[in-house]
Amino acid sequence: MDVIRVYGGTRLAGEVPVAGAKNSALKLMAAALLAPGRTTITNAPGITDISIMAEVLRRLGCQVEVDGGDITIDTPEELSPEADYNLVRRLRASICVLGPLLARCRHARVAHPGGDAIGSRGLDMHVAGLSRMGADIGSEHGFVVARAAQLTGAQIWLDFPSVGATENILMAAVLARGTTVIDNAAREPEIVDLADMLNSMGAQVSGAGTATLEVTGVESMHPTTHRTVGDRIVAGTWAFGAVMTRGDVTVQGVRAANLSVALDKLTDAGAAIAELPDTDGVPAFRVTIDRRPTAVDVVTLPYPGFATDLLPMAIGLGAVSGGVSLITENIFDGRFMFVNEMSRLGADIRTDGHHAVVRGRERLSGAPVRASDIRAGAGLAIAGLCAEGTTEVSHVHHIDRGYPHFVEQLRALGVKAERCTVPDDDFGY
Repeated sequence: MDVIRVYGGTRLAGEVPVAGAKNSALKLMAAALLAPGRTTITNAPGITDISIMAEVLRRLGCQVEVDGGDITIDTPEELSPEADYNLVRRLRASICVLGPLLARCRHARVAHPGGDAIGSRGLDMHVAGLSRMGADIGSEHGFVVARAAQLTGAQIWLDFPSVGATENILMAAVLARGTTVIDNAAREPEIVDLADMLNSMGAQVSGAGTATLEVTGVESMHPTTHRTVGDRIVAGTWAFGAVMTRGDVTVQGVRAANLSVALDKLTDAGAAIAELPDTDGVPAFRVTIDRRPTAVDVVTLPYPGFATDLLPMAIGLGAVSGGVSLITENIFDGRFMFVNEMSRLGADIRTDGHHAVVRGRERLSGAPVRASDIRAGAGLAIAGLCAEGTTEVSHVHHIDRGYPHFVEQLRALGVKAERCTVPDDDFGY
Protein backbone atom coordinates (compact mmCIF):
# COMPACT_ATOMS: atom_id res chain seq x y z
CA MET A 1 0.00 0.00 0.00
CA ASP A 2 1.25 3.47 -0.89
CA VAL A 3 1.42 6.03 1.90
CA ILE A 4 2.45 9.66 2.06
CA ARG A 5 4.78 10.29 4.97
CA VAL A 6 5.20 13.82 6.27
CA TYR A 7 7.50 15.03 9.03
CA GLY A 8 6.14 17.69 11.33
CA GLY A 9 7.62 20.93 12.57
CA THR A 10 8.43 22.67 9.27
CA ARG A 11 6.64 25.67 7.77
CA LEU A 12 5.54 25.88 4.15
CA ALA A 13 7.51 28.55 2.31
CA GLY A 14 8.06 29.33 -1.36
CA GLU A 15 6.10 29.37 -4.61
CA VAL A 16 3.62 26.72 -5.74
CA PRO A 17 2.09 26.55 -9.25
CA VAL A 18 -1.54 25.41 -9.44
CA ALA A 19 -2.80 23.68 -12.59
CA GLY A 20 -6.31 23.72 -14.05
CA ALA A 21 -9.30 22.82 -11.93
CA LYS A 22 -10.24 19.16 -11.70
CA ASN A 23 -13.89 20.18 -11.33
CA SER A 24 -13.69 22.12 -14.59
CA ALA A 25 -11.40 20.01 -16.79
CA LEU A 26 -13.57 16.89 -16.45
CA LYS A 27 -16.67 18.81 -17.57
CA LEU A 28 -14.80 20.49 -20.42
CA MET A 29 -13.84 17.02 -21.64
CA ALA A 30 -17.52 16.03 -21.64
CA ALA A 31 -18.40 19.22 -23.54
CA ALA A 32 -16.12 18.08 -26.38
CA LEU A 33 -18.79 15.45 -27.16
CA LEU A 34 -21.05 18.23 -28.45
CA ALA A 35 -18.98 18.95 -31.58
CA PRO A 36 -17.52 16.48 -34.10
CA GLY A 37 -13.84 17.13 -34.77
CA ARG A 38 -10.76 17.88 -32.66
CA THR A 39 -11.10 19.86 -29.43
CA THR A 40 -8.04 20.76 -27.36
CA ILE A 41 -8.12 21.50 -23.64
CA THR A 42 -5.00 23.03 -22.09
CA ASN A 43 -3.83 23.58 -18.51
CA ALA A 44 -5.45 20.31 -17.40
CA PRO A 45 -4.25 18.80 -14.10
CA GLY A 46 -2.16 15.63 -14.12
CA ILE A 47 -4.49 13.55 -11.93
CA THR A 48 -5.97 10.07 -12.16
CA ASP A 49 -9.51 11.37 -12.71
CA ILE A 50 -8.40 12.84 -16.05
CA SER A 51 -7.17 9.41 -17.14
CA ILE A 52 -10.47 7.80 -16.13
CA MET A 53 -12.51 10.44 -17.96
CA ALA A 54 -10.31 10.02 -21.05
CA GLU A 55 -11.16 6.31 -21.06
CA VAL A 56 -14.88 7.09 -20.63
CA LEU A 57 -14.71 9.21 -23.79
CA ARG A 58 -12.75 6.54 -25.67
CA ARG A 59 -15.48 3.99 -24.91
CA LEU A 60 -17.98 6.47 -26.37
CA GLY A 61 -16.01 6.47 -29.64
CA CYS A 62 -13.61 9.39 -29.20
CA GLN A 63 -9.87 9.35 -29.72
CA VAL A 64 -8.23 10.98 -26.70
CA GLU A 65 -4.59 11.90 -26.15
CA VAL A 66 -3.27 13.31 -22.87
CA ASP A 67 0.13 14.98 -23.12
CA GLY A 68 1.07 16.74 -19.91
CA GLY A 69 -1.51 19.47 -19.41
CA ASP A 70 -2.87 19.22 -22.96
CA ILE A 71 -5.81 16.98 -23.87
CA THR A 72 -6.86 16.46 -27.49
CA ILE A 73 -10.24 14.88 -28.12
CA ASP A 74 -11.28 13.75 -31.60
CA THR A 75 -15.05 13.37 -31.48
CA PRO A 76 -16.68 11.28 -34.24
CA GLU A 77 -19.89 12.04 -36.10
CA GLU A 78 -21.49 8.96 -34.56
CA LEU A 79 -21.07 8.42 -30.81
CA SER A 80 -21.89 5.38 -28.73
CA PRO A 81 -24.69 6.43 -26.35
CA GLU A 82 -23.62 4.14 -23.48
CA ALA A 83 -21.07 5.14 -20.81
CA ASP A 84 -19.21 2.14 -19.39
CA TYR A 85 -20.37 0.96 -15.93
CA ASN A 86 -16.93 -0.02 -14.60
CA LEU A 87 -15.50 3.41 -15.38
CA VAL A 88 -18.43 5.61 -14.41
CA ARG A 89 -18.74 4.02 -10.98
CA ARG A 90 -15.17 5.18 -10.25
CA LEU A 91 -15.81 8.81 -11.12
CA ARG A 92 -18.89 10.80 -10.20
CA ALA A 93 -18.05 13.59 -12.64
CA SER A 94 -18.62 11.18 -15.53
CA ILE A 95 -22.39 11.64 -15.09
CA CYS A 96 -21.81 14.93 -16.92
CA VAL A 97 -21.71 13.01 -20.23
CA LEU A 98 -25.47 12.47 -19.85
CA GLY A 99 -26.44 15.93 -21.15
CA PRO A 100 -24.09 15.98 -24.16
CA LEU A 101 -24.98 12.41 -25.18
CA LEU A 102 -28.69 13.15 -24.96
CA ALA A 103 -28.24 16.30 -27.04
CA ARG A 104 -26.10 14.60 -29.72
CA CYS A 105 -27.53 11.07 -29.85
CA ARG A 106 -31.12 11.61 -28.63
CA HIS A 107 -30.44 8.63 -26.40
CA ALA A 108 -28.07 8.07 -23.48
CA ARG A 109 -27.36 5.20 -21.15
CA VAL A 110 -25.02 6.20 -18.33
CA ALA A 111 -24.16 4.13 -15.27
CA HIS A 112 -25.01 5.56 -11.89
CA PRO A 113 -21.83 7.36 -10.80
CA GLY A 114 -19.39 6.68 -8.00
CA GLY A 115 -16.82 9.07 -6.53
CA ASP A 116 -15.98 10.24 -3.03
CA ALA A 117 -17.83 8.85 -0.01
CA ILE A 118 -18.93 12.19 1.43
CA GLY A 119 -22.68 11.67 1.60
CA SER A 120 -25.81 11.62 -0.49
CA ARG A 121 -25.59 13.26 -3.91
CA GLY A 122 -28.66 12.25 -5.87
CA LEU A 123 -29.48 12.90 -9.50
CA ASP A 124 -33.01 14.19 -8.92
CA MET A 125 -32.30 17.72 -10.18
CA HIS A 126 -30.45 16.39 -13.26
CA VAL A 127 -33.46 14.23 -14.09
CA ALA A 128 -36.06 16.93 -13.37
CA GLY A 129 -34.28 19.52 -15.51
CA LEU A 130 -33.75 17.26 -18.50
CA SER A 131 -37.34 16.01 -18.20
CA ARG A 132 -38.57 19.60 -18.41
CA MET A 133 -36.75 19.79 -21.75
CA GLY A 134 -38.69 16.79 -23.06
CA ALA A 135 -36.47 13.86 -22.08
CA ASP A 136 -37.93 10.57 -20.92
CA ILE A 137 -35.62 9.38 -18.14
CA GLY A 138 -35.63 6.21 -16.09
CA SER A 139 -33.32 3.79 -14.33
CA GLU A 140 -32.65 0.20 -15.29
CA HIS A 141 -29.99 -2.32 -14.24
CA GLY A 142 -27.79 0.33 -12.60
CA PHE A 143 -27.98 2.76 -15.53
CA VAL A 144 -29.67 6.11 -16.04
CA VAL A 145 -31.47 5.79 -19.39
CA ALA A 146 -32.64 8.92 -21.21
CA ARG A 147 -34.38 9.43 -24.56
CA ALA A 148 -35.61 12.51 -26.37
CA ALA A 149 -36.63 12.80 -30.02
CA GLN A 150 -36.00 16.54 -29.70
CA LEU A 151 -34.96 18.51 -26.66
CA THR A 152 -36.79 21.81 -26.36
CA GLY A 153 -36.06 24.92 -24.33
CA ALA A 154 -37.73 25.22 -20.93
CA GLN A 155 -37.88 27.33 -17.79
CA ILE A 156 -36.05 25.31 -15.12
CA TRP A 157 -35.82 26.10 -11.42
CA LEU A 158 -33.24 24.19 -9.36
CA ASP A 159 -34.19 23.52 -5.74
CA PHE A 160 -30.50 23.89 -4.87
CA PRO A 161 -27.71 25.47 -6.96
CA SER A 162 -26.24 22.08 -7.85
CA VAL A 163 -23.05 22.30 -9.91
CA GLY A 164 -23.57 18.93 -11.58
CA ALA A 165 -27.21 19.53 -12.44
CA THR A 166 -26.42 23.01 -13.80
CA GLU A 167 -23.68 21.55 -16.02
CA ASN A 168 -25.74 18.67 -17.39
CA ILE A 169 -28.75 20.85 -18.17
CA LEU A 170 -26.53 23.56 -19.68
CA MET A 171 -24.76 21.13 -22.02
CA ALA A 172 -28.05 19.58 -23.11
CA ALA A 173 -29.63 23.00 -23.67
CA VAL A 174 -27.01 24.29 -26.13
CA LEU A 175 -28.37 21.98 -28.87
CA ALA A 176 -32.03 22.13 -27.81
CA ARG A 177 -34.69 23.89 -29.86
CA GLY A 178 -35.56 27.29 -28.38
CA THR A 179 -34.41 29.02 -25.21
CA THR A 180 -33.71 27.44 -21.84
CA VAL A 181 -33.56 29.49 -18.64
CA ILE A 182 -31.95 27.89 -15.57
CA ASP A 183 -32.89 29.72 -12.36
CA ASN A 184 -30.99 29.23 -9.10
CA ALA A 185 -28.09 27.94 -11.20
CA ALA A 186 -24.67 27.26 -9.70
CA ARG A 187 -22.34 30.27 -9.92
CA GLU A 188 -18.91 28.67 -9.48
CA PRO A 189 -15.93 29.79 -11.59
CA GLU A 190 -16.01 26.31 -13.12
CA ILE A 191 -19.51 27.02 -14.47
CA VAL A 192 -18.21 30.24 -16.02
CA ASP A 193 -15.31 28.28 -17.51
CA LEU A 194 -17.67 25.72 -19.07
CA ALA A 195 -19.93 28.46 -20.46
CA ASP A 196 -16.90 30.24 -21.97
CA MET A 197 -15.83 27.03 -23.72
CA LEU A 198 -19.35 26.33 -24.98
CA ASN A 199 -19.60 29.87 -26.39
CA SER A 200 -16.27 29.42 -28.14
CA MET A 201 -17.81 26.30 -29.74
CA GLY A 202 -20.71 28.32 -31.12
CA ALA A 203 -23.21 28.10 -28.27
CA GLN A 204 -25.25 31.07 -27.07
CA VAL A 205 -24.98 31.12 -23.27
CA SER A 206 -25.39 34.22 -21.12
CA GLY A 207 -25.54 34.86 -17.38
CA ALA A 208 -22.70 32.54 -16.33
CA GLY A 209 -21.55 33.50 -12.84
CA THR A 210 -25.05 34.67 -11.87
CA ALA A 211 -28.04 32.76 -10.53
CA THR A 212 -29.79 32.81 -13.92
CA LEU A 213 -28.41 31.17 -17.03
CA GLU A 214 -30.05 31.73 -20.42
CA VAL A 215 -29.24 29.37 -23.28
CA THR A 216 -30.47 29.82 -26.84
CA GLY A 217 -30.13 26.52 -28.67
CA VAL A 218 -28.12 26.29 -31.89
CA GLU A 219 -28.24 23.78 -34.75
CA SER A 220 -24.66 22.59 -34.40
CA MET A 221 -21.35 23.37 -32.72
CA HIS A 222 -17.70 23.27 -33.72
CA PRO A 223 -14.48 22.20 -31.96
CA THR A 224 -12.34 24.69 -30.08
CA THR A 225 -9.18 25.15 -28.01
CA HIS A 226 -9.76 26.19 -24.42
CA ARG A 227 -7.58 26.80 -21.34
CA THR A 228 -8.87 25.39 -18.04
CA VAL A 229 -9.41 27.83 -15.18
CA GLY A 230 -7.03 27.40 -12.22
CA ASP A 231 -8.03 25.05 -9.39
CA ARG A 232 -9.26 27.23 -6.53
CA ILE A 233 -9.57 24.25 -4.17
CA VAL A 234 -5.93 23.24 -4.61
CA ALA A 235 -4.97 26.90 -4.25
CA GLY A 236 -7.04 27.12 -1.07
CA THR A 237 -5.36 24.00 0.29
CA TRP A 238 -1.94 25.62 -0.02
CA ALA A 239 -3.24 28.88 1.42
CA PHE A 240 -4.60 27.11 4.50
CA GLY A 241 -1.38 25.10 4.75
CA ALA A 242 0.63 28.32 4.83
CA VAL A 243 -1.43 29.65 7.74
CA MET A 244 -1.50 26.35 9.66
CA THR A 245 2.30 26.06 9.49
CA ARG A 246 2.92 29.81 10.04
CA GLY A 247 4.49 29.99 6.60
CA ASP A 248 4.89 32.19 3.54
CA VAL A 249 3.49 30.81 0.29
CA THR A 250 2.92 32.38 -3.11
CA VAL A 251 0.16 30.57 -4.99
CA GLN A 252 0.39 30.87 -8.78
CA GLY A 253 -2.36 30.18 -11.32
CA VAL A 254 -5.53 31.15 -9.43
CA ARG A 255 -7.15 34.52 -8.89
CA ALA A 256 -7.65 35.54 -5.27
CA ALA A 257 -11.16 36.72 -6.21
CA ASN A 258 -12.18 33.07 -6.78
CA LEU A 259 -11.33 32.36 -3.12
CA SER A 260 -12.51 35.60 -1.55
CA VAL A 261 -14.48 34.12 1.38
CA ALA A 262 -11.79 31.58 2.26
CA LEU A 263 -9.04 34.20 2.09
CA ASP A 264 -11.13 36.55 4.23
CA LYS A 265 -11.25 33.81 6.88
CA LEU A 266 -7.47 33.44 6.73
CA THR A 267 -7.13 37.20 7.14
CA ASP A 268 -9.36 36.98 10.23
CA ALA A 269 -7.06 34.22 11.49
CA GLY A 270 -4.12 36.65 11.33
CA ALA A 271 -2.65 36.10 7.86
CA ALA A 272 -1.63 38.78 5.40
CA ILE A 273 -3.03 38.19 1.90
CA ALA A 274 -1.58 40.08 -1.07
CA GLU A 275 -2.83 39.79 -4.64
CA LEU A 276 0.18 39.97 -6.97
CA PRO A 277 0.42 41.30 -10.55
CA ASP A 278 -0.12 38.76 -13.33
CA THR A 279 3.04 37.30 -14.86
CA ASP A 280 2.53 36.42 -18.53
CA GLY A 281 -1.18 36.27 -17.86
CA VAL A 282 -0.80 33.99 -14.83
CA PRO A 283 -2.40 35.37 -11.65
CA ALA A 284 -0.91 34.88 -8.16
CA PHE A 285 -1.43 35.76 -4.53
CA ARG A 286 0.74 35.50 -1.41
CA VAL A 287 -0.21 34.25 2.07
CA THR A 288 2.02 35.02 5.06
CA ILE A 289 1.74 34.70 8.83
CA ASP A 290 4.40 34.75 11.54
CA ARG A 291 2.40 33.76 14.62
CA ARG A 292 -0.11 31.19 15.78
CA PRO A 293 -3.40 31.70 13.91
CA THR A 294 -6.55 32.83 15.71
CA ALA A 295 -9.61 30.56 15.68
CA VAL A 296 -12.31 31.46 13.15
CA ASP A 297 -15.82 30.12 12.54
CA VAL A 298 -16.67 28.70 9.12
CA VAL A 299 -19.98 27.92 7.42
CA THR A 300 -19.93 26.09 4.06
CA LEU A 301 -22.33 27.38 1.42
CA PRO A 302 -22.72 27.26 -2.37
CA TYR A 303 -20.41 29.61 -4.26
CA PRO A 304 -19.58 32.41 -3.58
CA GLY A 305 -19.74 31.07 -0.02
CA PHE A 306 -17.05 29.02 1.70
CA ALA A 307 -16.41 25.87 -0.38
CA THR A 308 -17.31 22.54 1.19
CA ASP A 309 -14.18 21.05 -0.40
CA LEU A 310 -12.08 23.26 1.89
CA LEU A 311 -13.81 22.07 5.06
CA PRO A 312 -11.05 19.57 6.01
CA MET A 313 -8.53 22.39 5.78
CA ALA A 314 -10.77 24.63 7.92
CA ILE A 315 -10.95 21.93 10.60
CA GLY A 316 -7.19 21.48 10.38
CA LEU A 317 -6.75 25.22 10.87
CA GLY A 318 -9.05 25.17 13.89
CA ALA A 319 -7.11 22.26 15.36
CA VAL A 320 -3.91 24.35 15.65
CA SER A 321 -5.38 27.84 16.21
CA GLY A 322 -5.69 29.73 19.44
CA GLY A 323 -9.28 29.51 20.68
CA VAL A 324 -12.38 27.57 19.63
CA SER A 325 -13.78 27.27 16.09
CA LEU A 326 -17.33 26.36 15.12
CA ILE A 327 -17.40 24.67 11.70
CA THR A 328 -20.79 24.15 10.02
CA GLU A 329 -21.25 21.93 6.96
CA ASN A 330 -24.35 22.63 4.85
CA ILE A 331 -23.62 20.78 1.60
CA PHE A 332 -22.73 17.10 2.15
CA ASP A 333 -24.03 14.98 5.01
CA GLY A 334 -20.90 12.79 5.11
CA ARG A 335 -18.23 15.48 5.02
CA PHE A 336 -17.27 14.87 8.69
CA MET A 337 -16.37 11.23 8.05
CA PHE A 338 -12.66 12.04 8.28
CA VAL A 339 -12.89 13.71 11.71
CA ASN A 340 -11.90 10.53 13.57
CA GLU A 341 -8.68 10.48 11.55
CA MET A 342 -7.93 14.10 12.43
CA SER A 343 -8.54 13.17 16.07
CA ARG A 344 -5.83 10.49 15.74
CA LEU A 345 -3.43 13.39 15.28
CA GLY A 346 -4.51 14.79 18.63
CA ALA A 347 -7.06 17.31 17.34
CA ASP A 348 -9.83 18.15 19.83
CA ILE A 349 -13.01 17.92 17.75
CA ARG A 350 -16.60 17.30 18.78
CA THR A 351 -19.30 16.88 16.15
CA ASP A 352 -23.06 17.24 16.48
CA GLY A 353 -25.07 16.80 13.30
CA HIS A 354 -23.67 19.24 10.77
CA HIS A 355 -21.63 21.20 13.33
CA ALA A 356 -18.10 20.60 14.61
CA VAL A 357 -16.53 22.36 17.58
CA VAL A 358 -12.74 22.45 17.31
CA ARG A 359 -10.58 23.49 20.27
CA GLY A 360 -7.15 24.49 19.07
CA ARG A 361 -3.92 22.99 20.38
CA GLU A 362 -0.43 24.36 20.13
CA ARG A 363 0.88 21.17 18.53
CA LEU A 364 -0.62 17.96 17.16
CA SER A 365 0.93 14.49 17.35
CA GLY A 366 2.00 12.41 14.36
CA ALA A 367 0.10 9.16 13.74
CA PRO A 368 -1.01 6.79 10.96
CA VAL A 369 -4.23 8.09 9.37
CA ARG A 370 -6.43 7.15 6.45
CA ALA A 371 -7.70 9.38 3.63
CA SER A 372 -11.44 8.85 3.14
CA ASP A 373 -11.75 11.26 0.20
CA ILE A 374 -9.67 13.66 -1.90
CA ARG A 375 -9.85 16.72 0.32
CA ALA A 376 -9.68 14.82 3.61
CA GLY A 377 -6.45 13.20 2.45
CA ALA A 378 -4.82 16.53 1.64
CA GLY A 379 -6.10 18.06 4.87
CA LEU A 380 -4.65 15.23 6.96
CA ALA A 381 -1.26 15.54 5.25
CA ILE A 382 -1.15 19.31 5.89
CA ALA A 383 -2.21 18.76 9.51
CA GLY A 384 0.66 16.29 9.84
CA LEU A 385 3.06 19.16 9.17
CA CYS A 386 1.78 20.74 12.40
CA ALA A 387 2.39 17.58 14.43
CA GLU A 388 5.34 16.34 16.46
CA GLY A 389 6.91 13.34 14.77
CA THR A 390 5.82 11.53 11.62
CA THR A 391 2.39 11.22 10.04
CA GLU A 392 1.60 8.54 7.47
CA VAL A 393 -1.48 8.99 5.29
CA SER A 394 -2.79 5.81 3.65
CA HIS A 395 -5.28 5.33 0.79
CA VAL A 396 -3.47 8.09 -1.06
CA HIS A 397 -5.17 7.16 -4.34
CA HIS A 398 -7.79 9.65 -3.16
CA ILE A 399 -5.21 12.45 -3.07
CA ASP A 400 -4.00 11.41 -6.54
CA ARG A 401 -7.50 12.13 -7.85
CA GLY A 402 -7.30 15.82 -7.03
CA TYR A 403 -3.72 16.95 -6.37
CA PRO A 404 -1.08 16.57 -9.09
CA HIS A 405 2.48 16.01 -7.83
CA PHE A 406 1.36 16.52 -4.22
CA VAL A 407 4.49 15.19 -2.53
CA GLU A 408 6.80 16.97 -4.96
CA GLN A 409 5.03 20.26 -4.26
CA LEU A 410 5.30 19.73 -0.51
CA ARG A 411 9.03 19.25 -0.92
CA ALA A 412 9.33 22.32 -3.13
CA LEU A 413 7.75 24.30 -0.30
CA GLY A 414 10.51 23.23 2.04
CA VAL A 415 9.01 20.40 4.07
CA LYS A 416 10.17 16.83 4.39
CA ALA A 417 7.71 14.47 2.73
CA GLU A 418 7.92 11.23 0.81
CA ARG A 419 5.76 8.65 -0.86
CA CYS A 420 6.56 5.04 -0.15
CA THR A 421 5.07 1.57 -0.18
CA VAL A 422 4.47 -0.32 3.05
CA PRO A 423 2.88 -3.72 3.77
CA ASP A 424 -0.80 -3.41 4.67
CA ASP A 425 -0.23 -5.14 8.01
CA ASP A 426 2.42 -2.59 9.00
CA PHE A 427 -0.06 0.23 8.75
CA GLY A 428 -2.89 -1.25 10.79
CA TYR A 429 -5.79 -0.78 8.33
